Amino acid sequence: MNEHVIRPVRGDEWKKAKELRLLALRDPAAAVAFLETLEAAEAQPDEFWQGRTERASQGRGARQFIAEAADGQWDGSVTLLVEAGGVQDYFGEVVEQEQGHMVGVFVRAEQRGTGLTEALFRAALEWAWSLEEPALERVRLFVHEENARAEAFYRRFGFRESGVTVPMPGDAGGAKEREYVFQRPGRG
Repeated sequence: MNEHVIRPVRGDEWKKAKELRLLALRDPAAAVAFLETLEAAEAQPDEFWQGRTERASQGRGARQFIAEAADGQWDGSVTLLVEAGGVQDYFGEVVEQEQGHMVGVFVRAEQRGTGLTEALFRAALEWAWSLEEPALERVRLFVHEENARAEAFYRRFGFRESGVTVPMPGDAGGAKEREYVFQRPGRG
């Protein structure tokens, strides 16, 4: 993993958070990896990035974890959102139970295969399992049916396909996103 620190983002680090997100959206796999487009992200004002980063740095609703190299460069990120039971999710489905939802998974191409993604996932899951009242019993993520590289990683890490599929938002061609779930350790 080289010499990286895995840590939560701080609210005042919005410029670096924005820079890494725009880099992720320029990645060749971005069309099947993210629901946000580069054009939409670039059009957002600074206040958007400030608020997004602040929300991902505190409270129970979300936490963004970054992989910071010794020179200060951010080489990867993952965000864990907490979804409340009974509300509609991004796909318009009702969330059955309070749960985590992992989004925004990205590691710079030159750092892939070094263990950074695993370290980011471990940090996000550790945070998810630390939440109480109510405790999260599972964390989910969605993967585009054509993103085989990501799907293989999620399986290796321990996520299991749930059988739930949803239409890819904005895709007129009928592409699907598959749900993968990681159960709280000791709970199945």
